[in-house]
Amino acid sequence: MVGEKKVISIHDFQELIRDMYYEKDAARGAEATFLWLMEEVGELASALREGTKEELALEFADVLAWLTTIANVKEIDLTEAVRAKYGDGCPGCGQYVCICPDSEKP
Repeated sequence: MVGEKKVISIHDFQELIRDMYYEKDAARGAEATFLWLMEEVGELASALREGTKEELALEFADVLAWLTTIANVKEIDLTEAVRAKYGDGCPGCGQYVCICPDSEKP
């Protein structure tokens, strides 16, 4: 197993973030945590404009972590939420390869 990269599912990641940060996150609350998410989205926007691939990866991970934090505080199971919305295909057209017009948000 040395050198192998661990695969982390959405479920595993949500539990990992919950175990690491839940007490702090719950005390801060969803609204204040949302502000941290927005700061991270801003950092991601900057990295998209001028960042390296490594910087982008870090910012994507931060955005995902803060989004997961809010889901934990609001007691949303992200695996189930993703399955319910996208598990049967595109929410707009119902296909697994989206055929929605580009002018519409799928």
